[in-house]
Amino acid sequence: MIFGCIVEGLVGLLCIVLGVLLWKKQMISILHDYHHRHVKQKDIPAYTKQIGIGLILVGAGILITGVMNLFYSPYWWVPLVAGFVSGLTVMYIAQKKYNGSVMG
Repeated sequence: MIFGCIVEGLVGLLCIVLGVLLWKKQMISILHDYHHRHVKQKDIPAYTKQIGIGLILVGAGILITGVMNLFYSPYWWVPLVAGFVSGLTVMYIAQKKYNGSVMG
């Protein structure tokens, strides 16, 4: 059980760190080129900010879930679902707006 919580925490932290690198450092190279192929140069700051925030939301949900699992909470799934739904929604909107389409 502890190992699972540690893994969840590390995965959450990894997502948060990658999100911060995208948002603050505009490291678009973290993403596969398929996901930013049609993003205009002038839109890269806004695009990386939104994708980074989305990834941070996903990571925060995973991290909080890991912490809640340490205390055997029956509601561990709430932050996980909230993080994924909110984060993926932000990323979907950014993809649709700046990349022209979600499917490429």
